[in-house]
Amino acid sequence: QVQLAESGGEVVQPGSSLRLSCSVSGSSYGYHAVAWFRQVPGKERQGTSCINSSDRTTYYLDSVKGRFTISRDTVTNTVYLQMDSLKPEDTGVYYCAADPDLYCSGPIIEAGDFSFWGQGTQVTVSS
Repeated sequence: QVQLAESGGEVVQPGSSLRLSCSVSGSSYGYHAVAWFRQVPGKERQGTSCINSSDRTTYYLDSVKGRFTISRDTVTNTVYLQMDSLKPEDTGVYYCAADPDLYCSGPIIEAGDFSFWGQGTQVTVSS
C-alpha cells in the first residue's frame, strides 16, 4: 500500500512560481511511476507530468512543458512539481498519483492508469 500526501498549494499572482511536494510512503518506491494531475470543477483530472522512478525519465502535458518540472528526491521519498510562469489556467486542485506497474512513456498521462492518490492541494493563480 502506498500513501501519498501533497502540500505547497496557495494563492499566487500570474507569472509567479510555486513548488508542490508529494511525500510518498509505504512502498519500496523505486519502481513506481509518479505523476501530478490537476482538476477544476466540472472537468476530469488532467495529467500534467510524470516521472519514472526507475530511470527518472519525465513527460509533460504540452501546455506546461518548459514551465513545470517534476523531480524526485530518493533520500526523502518526495516528488516535487516546480511550477514557473504560472497562468490563471493553471488554477486547480493538484493531486499526485503513483502506480507500481506503470511506466510513463509519453505526454498523455491517464488518471485511470494510477492506483494510489493523495488528497490534493489547491493552487489558485489570480491577480
